Amino acid sequence: MFKAMILLKRKEGMSFDAFAHWWLNDHAPLARSLPGLKQAVFNLVQGDANGDYDGVSELWFDSESDFTNAYATDIGQRVAADSMSKVSRRDRLFVREIRLLPMSDE
Repeated sequence: MFKAMILLKRKEGMSFDAFAHWWLNDHAPLARSLPGLKQAVFNLVQGDANGDYDGVSELWFDSESDFTNAYATDIGQRVAADSMSKVSRRDRLFVREIRLLPMSDE
């Protein structure tokens, strides 16, 4: 399984609350439609809303090529353009997840 973590900083002049509303209510449904997406988690930064990042998304695909191919589609291009219209910084990390404890039922 391939995991991408995408770290986002909202554009200057956008409040944290406005960023959170856009990201969770407008962008998330768009991102969920990425072809081949297996799992998605959006993490809002808590505490200092003026730090380096405001949100971190975790996106799982079967492979890195599936991730790349998803963003090459029309919907992938829309997802990327939507992000870039609202953020001043978008950093991607490709990681290998190593779970130390099993996830509990929520």
